[in-house]
Order: sequence, then structure tokens, then C-alpha cells
Amino acid sequence: MSDQTIDLPELPFPLRAYGPEGAWRYADGALTGRAGARQDRFVPPSGASLEPASDAPRLLGAPDGDFQLIARVRVGFAAAFDAGVLALEADAQHWAKLCLELSPERPTICTVVTRGHSDDANSFVVDGDSYWLRISRTGRAFAFHASPDGERWTFVRVFTLGTPEQAVAARVGFLAQSPTGEGCAVTYDRIVFRPEGLADARDGS
Repeated sequence: MSDQTIDLPELPFPLRAYGPEGAWRYADGALTGRAGARQDRFVPPSGASLEPASDAPRLLGAPDGDFQLIARVRVGFAAAFDAGVLALEADAQHWAKLCLELSPERPTICTVVTRGHSDDANSFVVDGDSYWLRISRTGRAFAFHASPDGERWTFVRVFTLGTPEQAVAARVGFLAQSPTGEGCAVTYDRIVFRPEGLADARDGS
């Protein structure tokens, strides 16, 4: 595991690298990272093991209180299930992903919530290789949203994760994956952090 840490000017907390080497770099307002071949973070629901089948590079930090983390995600799609991800982790058995993913032939907004084993759900297909993603926390509830322009948001999912204490201490950040391919480069820009939750997760704001 990498011991790399990165301070982004947009975020009031440091980010630490977890998992395989992700070649994380920040310059000119953009964070870049790369997943290696066959790297993913997923615990198959049909399996007995509670360990991920593989692991993926991620860059995570722990904000205080309610928040919104927003980024425009651009993915160098090359193989099925390549994805750029906003990630959330409460502990080793409780974590979630909001993905812009090639699933398997068209770019799609997908989510995974893992409570021991992972679930997996496709939300909607999008055009192109970039889209805006948002993770928010209000109390112990997390919400996933996606947007073509960073202005009008489509509700994707609301859930909680782990115990109440774990939910309010969860780490949030960025992940790159390439489960079936030879690697995948991801760029995150227009990064915004807001130290507040959402008044209404379903009103498009």
C-alpha cells in the first residue's frame, strides 16, 4: 500500500492513498490517477469471502460533519467496466462507489454499496467520457447524484453505511478501476467541497 498523501487546495482535509499504486498527481486544478490491469474493488455477492476479489487505487480523506464532494470525472475508457469513481469508506467491510463506468459498452452511471458483500446497480447511460459526480453526507445518510453540467443533479441513491459512529467518520475521495482491462486513466477536475449537506436529495439542486 502506498503511503502517499496529497493536499488539494479545494479540500479542507488531506488525502491518503490506499490500495495499489495509483500514480496520483494534482496540477492546474486537476487530479489524475491510474488503475492498473485487472484492478477493481468489489466483493462478489455470490462468494463466501468478504475480501475484495482484487483491489483498486484510491485517494481518501475524512471530512468533518455534513458535506458535499463534487467533481467532473473524465475516463480514458478502453475496456469493459473501466471507471472513474467517487468513493466512500466506513471500514474494510462497509464502503461504496459512485462510478462513471463503461458498463459494458456504453458510459453509464453505476453504484456499488458494500456491506460485507457488494451490490451493483446501473442507473442510466450517458454520452461521452465525462460527467459530474457528487457524494454528500447529511447526518448519517449519504446520497449519490450525477449531472451533465454540475448545475442540475439527478438523484441516484441514498443510504447509510456501517454504524452511526462509522458513518460520521467515513473517508471520501477518488478511485480508479479497470477490472477487465490493461489499465485506465482518470481525471477529476472542477473539484468542489461544501461543508454542508443537502436540504432535499430529490429536488435537483
